[in-house]
This record gives sequence, C-alpha cells and structure tokens, in this order.
Amino acid sequence: MEAYVHKVQYYETDQMGVVHHSNYIRWFEEARIDYLDKMGMSYDAVEKKGIISPVVSLNCEYKSPARFGDTVFIVTCLKMVSGVKFCFGYEVYDLKSREIRATGESRHCFLKDNKIISIKKENEEVYELFKSYEGVSTTIEGIY
Repeated sequence: MEAYVHKVQYYETDQMGVVHHSNYIRWFEEARIDYLDKMGMSYDAVEKKGIISPVVSLNCEYKSPARFGDTVFIVTCLKMVSGVKFCFGYEVYDLKSREIRATGESRHCFLKDNKIISIKKENEEVYELFKSYEGVSTTIEGIY
C-alpha cells in the first residue's frame, strides 16, 4: 500500500508560511481514512454497520516545519488491534528531501449505540480484516 500524499495548502499555514500544528492532526486522519480505504473497509462502510471508532488519545511530535507549497507523504501503520481498541502510527516526511516533519499516533475504540464493544464479538469479519493488517505500514514505493 502506498503512503498517503498531501500537498500543503496556503490556508494550512500561519503568517510565516509554516504549517499550523493542528493540521498535522488532520493529515493523520486523512492518512488513516486512506489506509482503511486501501484495506477494503472504508470508514463509512464500518459506520453503516452501526460501529464508530472515536479517537481516545492522540499525540504528535513535531520534528521540522512543513511550509506552503511543500508536498508531504505520510507513512501509516496499524500498530495494534484488540477486540476493543486499535492504534495507528504516523510518520510525516517531505516528499523531495525525505526529511521527517512529524511523528504521532492515534488510539481508538469501537463503539456501537454509544457503548464500547468488542469488535471481535460484534463483527468477526471486521475484526479479522483489521487483525490481518496489524503491523502493516504503507510504503513510499511508487511515490515519485
């Protein structure tokens, strides 16, 4: 699976032309949704089953600034899946220089009817698909 690619937009920057820190969190979400699509289980398909996966915790460590006009790619990894929760890891790199811009992770749980559920018990097919991607990272192969 190819890493997610994002071109930095002007509205994502501050007066100095540097990407505002909050946008990295948005990029993590874009990369996570892209990863799920590539798994063959889009987020909206899971939601149609009545299952949602809210963010439980999130962290981001900023390494170097991205700027307007840059293109970044985000290597995404489904780091852990249990019956109740899962965790994604993210690494943001500049496309041209390959310099790391940020790292982070997001942790999620599975909910149905506003109650924490075991996806393994609720929907084994979804659980098995998630489990089959545990530890799998996107790659930069095929990215120019």
